[in-house]
Amino acid sequence: MADYDVVLLVEQALTPQDARQVRSLHEGIDDPVTYHVLLPLDDAAARVEASLGSLSGSELLAAPHVPMETVDLDAVREDARTQAEADLVATVAALEAAGAAVASSTLVTGSPIDELVAKVKEIDGRETIVLTQPHVVAELFRLDWASKARRELDIPVLHLLEHETFDEQAAGPDGISGA
Repeated sequence: MADYDVVLLVEQALTPQDARQVRSLHEGIDDPVTYHVLLPLDDAAARVEASLGSLSGSELLAAPHVPMETVDLDAVREDARTQAEADLVATVAALEAAGAAVASSTLVTGSPIDELVAKVKEIDGRETIVLTQPHVVAELFRLDWASKARRELDIPVLHLLEHETFDEQAAGPDGISGA
């Protein structure tokens, strides 16, 4: 029997409930199910730099003069990495506590979709599950991770909302979207 490899792209640490729900999706599969977890590093420092860079000169001149302390971007990056590593460890622990076999866990530093596609190809993944918070605007314009993954992959891509039960997700205006 070959493993049924599932790649999980998660936005934040999974709760025990999230892990049980993911595991429940594969209870009827005869082959051993193996999970591969990807969690993107939220580069807070890059976001700060991008936000400051997007301000025009007139906006900066019109702003009241407020002295700003120097931001230690290296410390911000290290804090973000430490938090992401802890979230990845917690996610693996939650999945294993739910009875899942986790073959790999990776902190993603590049494009989440590029890394997802590469992992699926590397392990010959059978399906992908994307777990995120709701991102209404991105989902509306199909710019969210699940929509991008569906355009890149020829395997099932299921988008689940973190920290919500299946019933809560199904009660929304669009229901659970895995198509």
